[in-house]
Amino acid sequence: QVQLVESGGGLVQPGGSLRLSCAASGSIFSINAMGWYRQAPGKQRELVAAITSGGSTNYADSVKGRFTISRDNAKNTVYLQMNSLKPEDTAVYYCNADLSDYANALDAWGQGTLVTVSS
Repeated sequence: QVQLVESGGGLVQPGGSLRLSCAASGSIFSINAMGWYRQAPGKQRELVAAITSGGSTNYADSVKGRFTISRDNAKNTVYLQMNSLKPEDTAVYYCNADLSDYANALDAWGQGTLVTVSS
């Protein structure tokens, strides 16, 4: 049983910044990739940023140059630094952790945290 606890969402003005955090706890042997997804009303959930255990990163084109994903493997925590926020960044952001091993394909999801960018 793995739980992902998210924090850092809220209301911010355009051009502002927020930092999201997601800590995994529970029965964890190792975490492969971790990432952030978001879903806005009427849209599919999309990958915002992902990071592997080795530190390789991937970003959606819409956030490149503005968002930075990082992780602390010792703390099983992933972060998303969001700068130069735009109204179109408004969405529910979800943390994801790939917990797959040799026998199981397993993903854990956070409950979601709302980011609202508005003046």
